[in-house]
Amino acid sequence: MKQIDASLLQKMLIGGAKRLEAQKEYINELNVFPVPDGDTGTNMTMTAIAAAKEVTGAEVTIKEITRGLSSGSLRGARGNSGVILSQLFRGFYKGVKDKDVLDTKAVAEGFKHAADTAYKAVMKPKEGTILTVAKVTADTAVKVARKEENFEKFAQTVMEEANAILQRTPEMLPVLKEAGVVDSGGQGLVEFLQGAVDVLLGKEIDLSDIEKPIVKKAKTAEIGITKEEDIKFGYCTEFIVMTKEPWNDDKEVEFKKFLSGIGDCVVVVGDDDIVKVHVHTNHPGKAIEKGLSYGDLTSMKIDNMREEHQERLQLSEEIKEAEEAEAKAKEERKPYGFVAVSIGDGLNEIFRGLGVDYLIEGGQTMNPSTEDMLEAIEQVNADTVFILPNNKNIILAATQAQSLVEDKNVIIIPTTTVPQGISAFIGFESDKDIETNEANMKEMLENVKTGEVTYAVRDTSVNGKEIHVDDIMGIDDDGIQEVGKSIETVTMKLLEDMVDEDSELICIYYGQDMKEEDAQKLFEKVQKKYDECDVQFEYGGQPIYYFLLSVE
Repeated sequence: MKQIDASLLQKMLIGGAKRLEAQKEYINELNVFPVPDGDTGTNMTMTAIAAAKEVTGAEVTIKEITRGLSSGSLRGARGNSGVILSQLFRGFYKGVKDKDVLDTKAVAEGFKHAADTAYKAVMKPKEGTILTVAKVTADTAVKVARKEENFEKFAQTVMEEANAILQRTPEMLPVLKEAGVVDSGGQGLVEFLQGAVDVLLGKEIDLSDIEKPIVKKAKTAEIGITKEEDIKFGYCTEFIVMTKEPWNDDKEVEFKKFLSGIGDCVVVVGDDDIVKVHVHTNHPGKAIEKGLSYGDLTSMKIDNMREEHQERLQLSEEIKEAEEAEAKAKEERKPYGFVAVSIGDGLNEIFRGLGVDYLIEGGQTMNPSTEDMLEAIEQVNADTVFILPNNKNIILAATQAQSLVEDKNVIIIPTTTVPQGISAFIGFESDKDIETNEANMKEMLENVKTGEVTYAVRDTSVNGKEIHVDDIMGIDDDGIQEVGKSIETVTMKLLEDMVDEDSELICIYYGQDMKEEDAQKLFEKVQKKYDECDVQFEYGGQPIYYFLLSVE
């Protein structure tokens, strides 16, 4: 075989996603940190399945299939590993989109574009990660393709080197070597590639049942309608335009203006030569006809919102949120607004009390996707939207969303924990300009130390500490500091690491798995030990973490 046509490429990409899905838990187990969270395997799988969904429905051409791979993963990307995977897919699309069929040189060129795009997307690339695996695999592909036209031999040689560089990742990252594992993101990429190669080589794989991943949306994201007559525009209309000519700002303004004239809830997100469209209208045909003037359409979906009315009315919480959303829509556009990621009922209430406009419930247990971020930004009626990711694994998805928004100024405050997010928000002053507030909020991060107390989900070794399943771990901003069997003991030791002579304020947020009386006892113990500090005690309601701590 010397060429891959679009039909085979489609099957190969779906095969890659299916193998990644099958190996998800194995990849999760490779995570160095034994924290129960939205792990690498989970994030990469959800990203790949979102891409595969687009690939499955795409027109069977190289351009449309790889466009689906890029756009589906771009909006479905979760966590750092998922965002990097989406950038690899995006680069591959750019490298091969003009081909009718693929030979080994074209695939190698696509791999090279993929690695280059992913490296550019990461501010401080680190070797020994998925990036290294992608780069070495691409370099190998380019080298082999110069002499080898046979796809079977080409693929086998490239996969051998991909596996070889994966096995060398512990030599590049000491933390991997100490834990005795290869890089989990690199493993995920190798699994995806192997799944694609298995299809190429004729291995029987079930390519059916590619389902859209189930995502827990933010509580503030669902918008209900209290009365059927209030549904002014009855059809939720969505489609993707593959533009005939390069997309630009003038066309986007024109398209949005037209859609606003026939409906509301207008979203037009352009990405190179692909445009995603959403509008509520009574004339979906007009929206589709206008879309056709810009290019070919795909992924069309029209839902009758009035038919869904009775089902929505059954949920009182949705009714309440609808009233709030309707009132918010009537407000004048504000100069600034806030989106924050939160992880518990108590913490949600704290953020709402501070004035956050929109909460995305996710964090560790479910990293929000780029599309979740875009939806949140769209819901905030403000010129400038500050995003508090509150998790280091969400910052890259937020950054990707930021690059897709054109009608608002989006500023990301790089908070990596919820307590950091609370501190950063407190640093905002409404009478200051945006630039001053951005600087002040980032400065607040330098003045707060944060800690987390949770349990281990796997045996490992980190920073010279032997950790076993169900051990209690105390983690600060520099990593795992304390390991033991008692929640109280580990929490007190972690505070000893964090509190110094300059500390003035200690905040303790207890989680949903802590009994209030046990949390109260620890609070009293901390008050007594650190009587020179102001100690605040709040219910966070967060899963996974028994306590979240901050010291200022």
